[in-house]
Amino acid sequence: MLALGTSALTSELAFVVFNPDNWVDGRTPADWHVKVNHGRPQIDSCTDGSCRCVRLRSVDSSFALERETDVDPYKARYLSWRWKVTQLPMGGNFRRPATDDQAAQVLVAFADRHILSYIWDSTAPKGTMESSSSIPLLHIFAIVCESGTAEAGKWLREVRDVAADYERAYGKPAPHIKGLRLQINSQHTGSSAESYFEEVAFRNQQPN
Repeated sequence: MLALGTSALTSELAFVVFNPDNWVDGRTPADWHVKVNHGRPQIDSCTDGSCRCVRLRSVDSSFALERETDVDPYKARYLSWRWKVTQLPMGGNFRRPATDDQAAQVLVAFADRHILSYIWDSTAPKGTMESSSSIPLLHIFAIVCESGTAEAGKWLREVRDVAADYERAYGKPAPHIKGLRLQINSQHTGSSAESYFEEVAFRNQQPN
């Protein structure tokens, strides 16, 4: 079940999908799963200043944290998260299969096997939006939220209207959201990457 937070003054609903406070001693909570595509995953719970977070470290590897959800994107259309990248895969660029490595990705999976992938890319310009799927029967549309090292080492907050992004990407109304994945990979470039994630939540109102 998703954790649900409310505010009586604003009637704001927040469906917390990823809560670092649940990652005690680095153990993966029961509702999350580690999916390894290549190499060895490195996952640690940590504290950065006053915030709890989870660190992902990739050395010539590709892995993800994923969980099932059931979210109506028109009732909780704003996906918000905080992330920090401290190392980008050298030469990573999602637009070419040979360099398709990212320090951080947030993937939203819909009931129709269509996916939105929000990425921090090494090379592709911020704001780039295009199809990136090379897997049969699976449709992935990538959106570059951050690019390069200009903001590396800083905590950044991202907010996306997933319903609007889905409609823009696929030209039809968005079905229910059925899964969320946090991913890192560096195996194509044979390099290393490191990123940190704080809370990830779906909200019915756009955060300030």
